[in-house]
Amino acid sequence: MPESRRNIPNIIITGTPGCGKSSHSQSLVDQLNRGFAKETTIKFKHFDVSAFAKEKECLESYDKKLDTHVVDEDKLLDELEPELEKGGAIVDWHCCEIFPERLIDLVVVLRTDNSKLHERLTKRNYKDNKIQENLDCEIMEVILTEARESYIPEIVIELRSDKAEDLDENVDRISAWVENWIKDHPRGVTNELQTVDGEANDSDEDDEDDEDNEDGELVTSGEDEGSYIPDNEEDSDDALASYHESEDPATVEEGLTEQQKYDLEQKEQDDVEVLNEEDEETNDTANTKRMFQSRIYVDYVFFRCY
Repeated sequence: MPESRRNIPNIIITGTPGCGKSSHSQSLVDQLNRGFAKETTIKFKHFDVSAFAKEKECLESYDKKLDTHVVDEDKLLDELEPELEKGGAIVDWHCCEIFPERLIDLVVVLRTDNSKLHERLTKRNYKDNKIQENLDCEIMEVILTEARESYIPEIVIELRSDKAEDLDENVDRISAWVENWIKDHPRGVTNELQTVDGEANDSDEDDEDDEDNEDGELVTSGEDEGSYIPDNEEDSDDALASYHESEDPATVEEGLTEQQKYDLEQKEQDDVEVLNEEDEETNDTANTKRMFQSRIYVDYVFFRCY
């Protein structure tokens, strides 16, 4: 069976609702198709995923609380993947992570100032809670983070979409990128999942400090446990506690002078105070992190269902 290939790139235009995804996508398709009008084999198509999902009956249910449909992502991909394999798909949706990386060549994340975003969503008659959810997700960069975690950094770009001039500049910029992509890939690119023969080697960084000894045995640069030897007499007292760290306290105190015992007790007290302070800081940090994770999860669920 011949290898499946595409000769023109697929692009995702994503961002918070109200950032101008549909306007950018349709303008980009129109400009590209005009520019390649003489090339009968090059044809770009705008896929509004929300409309596409309804057309192909890929909706699972309707969420009354969020006032939105829930998309069956598996069914959506079954319908959309054949279109992506042809190439030339301009995919317009607020969610980008579900699309296979092997079929995506560029991800454009549109960003909008919150005041502009609020104005646009108000004109759409969005409810106040829905507007706030969108504003919060834009502030916390939920979609931008999703894009960067789902695709290699080289294909993810962030563009402003605050005014009409931004749309024209962005479309020109993306169109120029498409022209260069086609020139750089005269034979197109494969749609197949790429595999590497054999298992991947460990990172070179893990072994950068290792070396072979005279017998050919691998020796790490780290010091052997318990092998610490003070460089001079002044280091002895400082190293005392760490040197005996794993030993019984009673054994440690044997043979010590009164001053050394006193210093050791003081160090133990100081260590306890430091540990208590670190525990308090860790608890505060953990509580803050849980709060933000909970907030981000709510936003994520909202966008996946939008």
